[in-house]
Amino acid sequence: MIPYPQFFMNTDDELQKQRLNQELENIGFNQLNELGNRAVQLGLIIGHGFRGGQYEILSPQEVVLLPPKEAQQYLQNLVDRVNQ
Repeated sequence: MIPYPQFFMNTDDELQKQRLNQELENIGFNQLNELGNRAVQLGLIIGHGFRGGQYEILSPQEVVLLPPKEAQQYLQNLVDRVNQ
């Protein structure tokens, strides 16, 4: 019997980890998109989306480019200020 090569097991494990990470990222991106849409509905920004690996937030006064996690916090702070 030929043993199952170790590199196949590592590849399978790595693929599973990559898929899980991708799913988690998609959940985060969906939440970020929903938060951006909420900010647009509230009139806080005029647009948002990914651009060159960063998240772009457009307001009448400025364009803000942030990493996704920071963009999520930025948008959450905007929305929270209005909801207080």
